[in-house]
Amino acid sequence: MLRLAIGSALIYHAVVALARHVTLAPAALHSVLILVGTCLLLGVWTPFAGMLAALLTAIQIVSYPASGAPRIWITVIAVALTLLGPGAWSVDARLYGWKDIKILDRKRSDSPSSP
Repeated sequence: MLRLAIGSALIYHAVVALARHVTLAPAALHSVLILVGTCLLLGVWTPFAGMLAALLTAIQIVSYPASGAPRIWITVIAVALTLLGPGAWSVDARLYGWKDIKILDRKRSDSPSSP
């Protein structure tokens, strides 16, 4: 769900900005955002794409402070997605396998405990 939310939001905002006939530098930035959004939607290179999405939207927040609120949420979700990973339904999970983190109970010891 996070990948769907962030990927579609990035693609939507970039396509709307490109439709406004922006100059070359912002057009390149928005084209990269479309590529990053597509990678996030598919779950390809998710940690890298999430980090890049967070960085690029943070740059947009600084460059265009008037449109900060939606981009702040996009940045926060991109950071969360970077830290959480792609999820089970992604290309990354198919290519590299699903990672499990097992947290053991600290009270449990190797020797049997008495009741």
